[in-house]
Amino acid sequence: MDLTDFIDFSFIDVIDILLVALLLFYLYKLVKGTVAINIFIGIVIIYLIWRLTDLLNMDVLSNLLGKFISVGFFALIVVFQQEIRKFLLLLGSTNFTNRRNVVRYFRFLYQNDRVLNLNLNILLDACEEMSKSKTGAIIVLQRSNSLDFTISETNGANIKLVPQILESIFFKNSPLHDGAIVIDKNNIIATRVILPVSDKKNIPSKYGLRHRAALGITEKTDALVIVISEQTGKIVYVKNGEFFSFKTTTALKETLAQDISE
Repeated sequence: MDLTDFIDFSFIDVIDILLVALLLFYLYKLVKGTVAINIFIGIVIIYLIWRLTDLLNMDVLSNLLGKFISVGFFALIVVFQQEIRKFLLLLGSTNFTNRRNVVRYFRFLYQNDRVLNLNLNILLDACEEMSKSKTGAIIVLQRSNSLDFTISETNGANIKLVPQILESIFFKNSPLHDGAIVIDKNNIIATRVILPVSDKKNIPSKYGLRHRAALGITEKTDALVIVISEQTGKIVYVKNGEFFSFKTTTALKETLAQDISE
């Protein structure tokens, strides 16, 4: 076989490689920061070992790993159920067809050109005040996945995020304090939102219905959620179906800034 036959790439081959690279990139983004990333890396390692044993004609080990990979495809559907759901939701999201968001999906080509549209100072200052006064709140930050399915004619809104607005909404005598609010960039686009509740059995008893709702929406979408406990005033950050606590709002701000700009 001539060497030129091996390196003879057509335009279709280049497109094929780019699409596979893009697919792997978004699969990595979906599982990054979760326990699924370790499973993902493990699968990649097993696949590479299988290909190596096949090239070295190690028939026994190659056949064993090959059978494991062929059967493991169905196991992946179970293991990565939440991640597959998020991926399909991303493809079907109404935000995907928006020109601004299409550009956003390809931002990894120019990572330094990111702009944080959400005013984190206003958001976290309000959270800190509500934490001190033990005002219960659940704040959902929309990212790539559209949250239109949570919005109806009765809870839709278009409120500019300004100082004290969050405290006013979640004040216990306010008609809007029940349920969650949804924030897209610097606007509150929905109030009194009823979120899907997680059906996990191993949620610590210290977490209430607000925390279960935050867990549920982050299991189904890539949204980020801030929950403030009415009993303790503690601020909890929820992402990818996991709870995170921070000692200071500065640490939370740094994490939020990084997650929102992804």
